[in-house]
Amino acid sequence: MQSVNLSWLKSLEVFINVPDAQLQWFIDNSEIIVVEDGEVIFQPGDKLTGPHIVVEGGIQFYMVQNGSRRASVNIHRGDITGYLPYSRGKVSVGYAVAVGQLQTLSLHGEKMQEMIREHFELTQALVHVMSNRVRDFTAFQQQNEKMMALGKLSAGLAHELNNPASAIARDSQSLQQHLKLDPKLFKELLMIRIDEDQVDQLNRELFKVLSITEPPRLNLKERMALEDSLTEWFEDHDVENGYAIAESFADFSFSADSLNACAAAIPPACLSPMFNLISNLLITERMVQDIQLSSKRIADLVTSIKNFTHMDRAQDKQFADIHIGIRNTLTMLGHKIRKGNIAVVEDYDETLPPVKGLIGELNQVWTNIIDNAIDAMEVNGKGTLTIKTERDKEFVQIQLIDDGPGIPAEVVPNIFDPFYTTKPMGKGTGLGLEVVQRIIYQHNGTVKVKSAPGHTVFTVCFPLDN
Repeated sequence: MQSVNLSWLKSLEVFINVPDAQLQWFIDNSEIIVVEDGEVIFQPGDKLTGPHIVVEGGIQFYMVQNGSRRASVNIHRGDITGYLPYSRGKVSVGYAVAVGQLQTLSLHGEKMQEMIREHFELTQALVHVMSNRVRDFTAFQQQNEKMMALGKLSAGLAHELNNPASAIARDSQSLQQHLKLDPKLFKELLMIRIDEDQVDQLNRELFKVLSITEPPRLNLKERMALEDSLTEWFEDHDVENGYAIAESFADFSFSADSLNACAAAIPPACLSPMFNLISNLLITERMVQDIQLSSKRIADLVTSIKNFTHMDRAQDKQFADIHIGIRNTLTMLGHKIRKGNIAVVEDYDETLPPVKGLIGELNQVWTNIIDNAIDAMEVNGKGTLTIKTERDKEFVQIQLIDDGPGIPAEVVPNIFDPFYTTKPMGKGTGLGLEVVQRIIYQHNGTVKVKSAPGHTVFTVCFPLDN
């Protein structure tokens, strides 16, 4: 066991300017504590004691997030940990485990005020340790917050991208199979005899239907009735596969009357192969449209990601439509919004002029507030998120409103404090709203919250021209 004396304490850099008498006072009012390897020293919620100077062994600090252990920092021989003068943190936010046989020189808790009152240089040295610790821990937590936010967005994007990507793969495979020639149909097509006038007439009748840009929207009952009438028409005219091809004609809003118009241009003996050919062409058209829509969805998501992160722009303040950032944020959180059965009401003043700001950072504001609102409404199994923008003289005001259970009155004053969180361990670091406040202050703005059960409002306000 290491002998702890004045000479050993003076060998530590942190105490280099502390008078010997004060260091001796620290030794006289402390005790040696020994903890065996692997033993838990404290865990979340435990009251902090100390300060503790590590004499031998070490301490590993870690947190648990989403059921996984995440190491944060290691304390070694000569390091100082535990409660320090003027520290706001009075309870542990993580776990601490002894590494090797741990030996600490630990000040008796009741001596803290005496030290602050009578031993200035010693107190000053420990405050310096605290400021360094806060800086390092804040940097770790901010990185942790970013990784948690990235994880949430990545999970949502994986779902958002998976659906259109799967649709493209499915439709392209179906299209490949569909385009393979059927020998029987191919033979029938080669035997079709139709003159030029009939081709022109058929062409006119087909595109009369296909050129309708907004066909009527049918409910399930209406759609089934349409398919039944088309199937009946095909059967009455001895068209093979009538039941199967009725679906493709219904997709493009053909009716029995439009089939009659087309049939007038087709020799009766050719009705069956011709309508089967048209059906194949319609199916091909539908598959290509689906592939185009899925591809556009992926392209739109990629554009939203670029706009959200502002990765293709200079990292300085620029003028931009604030609604673009909010809409991009809703896109990024789209999967979580749908999963939470949340309706989004967008009440925007579209006449607002462009806002000057760090667009990528403002998107962090919308993300953190909206994500918290979604989490808050989770207990209800559903909810409504309302986002309202309006001009207030030379300021822009954004209100984000949720109908969750609300924030308790005793909690509201603390929600913007660093590391303060009401979420379970692993679901929040307590930096989300601190980041929101810091970014808004950076834009010379304000952020306020009012909350009651069923109605929580975050109001963000900042100058139009920063």
